Amino acid sequence: MWLRPNRMLSRRGLVRLIMILVALALMTAGLGAWQGNVFAPLFAVIESVAVACALSVAWRAGDRGERITIDEASLEVQSLPGRRCMRFQSYWVRVLLEPGDGRQRLLLTSHGNALEIGAFLAEQERVELSKKLMVLLSAIRGQRRR
Repeated sequence: MWLRPNRMLSRRGLVRLIMILVALALMTAGLGAWQGNVFAPLFAVIESVAVACALSVAWRAGDRGERITIDEASLEVQSLPGRRCMRFQSYWVRVLLEPGDGRQRLLLTSHGNALEIGAFLAEQERVELSKKLMVLLSAIRGQRRR
């Protein structure tokens, strides 16, 4: 399974949004300069750079994700970007929904180790993911008993 945050804006859309915001700021600064505020264009440029940087950082946060791989022997969670990987024995791993920080946290626990997954997902998505993981893990446990 691939867990990824919802990204409503493509890279092209982000560039268009930034261009529109810069154009509006410069038009407003032009009107201010025409009325005598000679510093308005300078502040508009500074504001435009700050807004563009902030939007870019927020957009790049959508690149994060998690890949969950389940087989008979293990459940593996790999965090992306980066290479942090944690592996649990699929027979012993437990899926928990715990309250914390005003939202429910989805935890995988086994042998004293715990890992929060799907922190970037909406509340309902975390609940659905926990149910899906429980079904998959119980199916794997059922196959082992036979």
